Amino acid sequence: MASMMQPQIILLKEGTDTSQGRAQVVSNINACTAVADTVRTTLGPRGMDKLIHDVKGGTTISNDGATIMRLLDIIHPAAKILVDIAKSQDSEVGDGTTTVVLLAAEFLKEAKPYIEDGVHPHSLIRSYRTAGHLAIEKVKELATSIEGKSLEEKKALLAKCAATTLSSKLIGGEKEFFASMVVDAVLAISNDDRLNLLGIKKVPGGTMRDSFLVNGVAFKKTFSYAGFEQQPKKFLSPKILLLNIELELKSEKENAEIRLSDPLQYQSIVDAEWNIIYDKLDKCVKSGAKIVLSRLAIGDLATQYFADRDIFCAGRVAEEDLQRVAAATGGTVQTSVNNVIDEVLGSCEVFEERQVGNERFNIFSGCPSGQTATIVLRGGADQFIEEAERSLHDAIMIVRRAVKNSTVVPGGGAIDMEVSKYLRQHARTIAGKSQFFVNSFAKALEVIPRQLCDNAGFDATDVLNKLRQKHASGEGANYGVDINTGGIADSYANFVWEPAVVKINAINAATEAACLILSVDETVKNPKSESAQGDAAASAMAGRGGGAMRGRGGRGMRRR
Repeated sequence: MASMMQPQIILLKEGTDTSQGRAQVVSNINACTAVADTVRTTLGPRGMDKLIHDVKGGTTISNDGATIMRLLDIIHPAAKILVDIAKSQDSEVGDGTTTVVLLAAEFLKEAKPYIEDGVHPHSLIRSYRTAGHLAIEKVKELATSIEGKSLEEKKALLAKCAATTLSSKLIGGEKEFFASMVVDAVLAISNDDRLNLLGIKKVPGGTMRDSFLVNGVAFKKTFSYAGFEQQPKKFLSPKILLLNIELELKSEKENAEIRLSDPLQYQSIVDAEWNIIYDKLDKCVKSGAKIVLSRLAIGDLATQYFADRDIFCAGRVAEEDLQRVAAATGGTVQTSVNNVIDEVLGSCEVFEERQVGNERFNIFSGCPSGQTATIVLRGGADQFIEEAERSLHDAIMIVRRAVKNSTVVPGGGAIDMEVSKYLRQHARTIAGKSQFFVNSFAKALEVIPRQLCDNAGFDATDVLNKLRQKHASGEGANYGVDINTGGIADSYANFVWEPAVVKINAINAATEAACLILSVDETVKNPKSESAQGDAAASAMAGRGGGAMRGRGGRGMRRR
């Protein structure tokens, strides 16, 4: 009898939490659906905003999917995947972050009944991957190119893309004003990929319409000494010297010691210090520069010295701003004032210091390379300006993508309905269970127009039926939800456009995330063992105690 008893096998540490099987897959799907429900109401032009209050007491008002997902601080391991795809969509494309989360959750929601009925997850995954590939190919086929247009036409088309993105944001009321500003800013940096060449400066006060674009660089006036007010505040075609050195009397290092045999020698040491700083300042003046900017401090002596010679100076300029000035003016940041030649000096058409709200800004415009721009944002509350900055970032990314990829698709749920119709037709050609799964994928795509209707307060069932009928007729491929009337309209004719890359990336990322979550059938959580921590602490104490005892024995008297 004893020989028939099997010994108990213990694999995992005591207290380890394990969940597996079909119930675990369903639990992960429920967690992802709960996360999507949080951001669901932020989609579209009539989307609501979320106010998030963090531990430190800061508040953020936003309807940007990536920002909300990041601030939610989600701890569920499966739901974190949705946070990751929102971040990847934000960094890759800039917009469509709420879309990608909703699509992934809807794919999982459609898969849930099949999982509960005992369908193997890999059957679903295989069909979803096939459907995702077909959907992306269909989006590429339906996309319209804006290549080969004149500059004015292209600017108008890009402004439409930016306006579509901004329509769902807090600054949607002024979308035309900001859309043209964003297009001008993106075209100013031409083909340069560095996003940091586009600066956004925030100044509280005024209205949104007081915001303006500088075709060059603008940054806040830095800390300055008394002589600063005597310096000229406007120059035409000045030469600009960019430095990364201190222009002030430097104190001796700690514990510096100088031994003198004659008290008169002390004056020579003091004079040597002054001669060093005057030599540096003299070389700056001789370079012919009328504006001197440094990343490090420019002291009160240097400020007065430059003021007496009609030279403008600013110290402690932020590294980012200094690099943008270098890129715009064609200058090079110097780490020494020796041998400053004309080639390393920058230039611009106009430099001026201008009052913006309660701040003073140094503005460089008419720069020769012209590969930088700065948007100065105005607005009432700080949270409003922060959200406006996030909205403009999305619009800037969208316009950059449209410039590079130059293909657009109709928005307002039109492309989703057309791809859904195509997949439903394709599903009928498939024999076997895959037909159901591809059909579910097609149905999940309808979540975008449905949610647009719900958020705008329209009857989603009625609008979706109209859209299905229009798309089935073969003539309504561009028809989407009309947010203004509550009916349907030609999104392309109404200039509701978005770059094709946004939709392609969203479908791709959502499909991959759904497949990844469906493939997980077990979760193992290893908690830190309190006893193990206690043992470690006890052994550490014993080690210190033993060392102390040995130490005392060593310092005592020698035994006889």
